[in-house]
Amino acid sequence: MNEIVQANLKHLDEVTKLFDAYRVFYGQTSDLSAARSFVQQRLEQRDSVIFVVYRGTVAAGFTQLYPTFSSVQMKRVWILNDLYVDPEFRQSGVAESLMEQARGLGIETKSAAITLQTATDNINAQSLYHKLGYKKAMSFYQYRLGIE
Repeated sequence: MNEIVQANLKHLDEVTKLFDAYRVFYGQTSDLSAARSFVQQRLEQRDSVIFVVYRGTVAAGFTQLYPTFSSVQMKRVWILNDLYVDPEFRQSGVAESLMEQARGLGIETKSAAITLQTATDNINAQSLYHKLGYKKAMSFYQYRLGIE
């Protein structure tokens, strides 16, 4: 059974470990100190919403959403920026539970949409997104200007 909670500072240690593992999954070097600082800032400043799934007492996965707005629709849009499930709990419904919780947030906040990006080779994630009704955007190109 999945128990999902909206993270606050009392969940900081568990979220930090999952967040660091997520970054490593995407090719970054593990840095628990920086991960903790980043997550703590998000929670303290309340500029994202983080949901954590627990299996018993173990944090099995998380998702983090950031708010933005659609000027055209004049409504909130959530960017589902991070989704990660500990390898031990994959293929057990954790990711789907997190995605449904994100959908609930979108409904609760009367949002226009939830958007996300995933790696082109992340076929498992793409299958889940399609299953849950997400559509691949084909009408817009995405551009990025790196500022570093």
